[in-house]
Amino acid sequence: MKARIPKHREFVINFPSDMDEARSNEAWDKLNTLLEDYKKAHNGNSVFEPTFIEDLEPQVKALQAEYGFEYTIEEK
Repeated sequence: MKARIPKHREFVINFPSDMDEARSNEAWDKLNTLLEDYKKAHNGNSVFEPTFIEDLEPQVKALQAEYGFEYTIEEK
């Protein structure tokens, strides 16, 4: 059996090793909220939407400025 998985891009988030666990959990919760809100707005498609990165990058950058994590965008 074969399955074809569409290519997509994802945010890869890296928290600083010296970041307080409670603070990284708070940031992670906010990132997950962004994803859940995006799913609701796009019929559950999330990372498989062609404009996923472009739609969420400004919000991810705002959280990056607040929490100090690094991110990259990887094609899967």
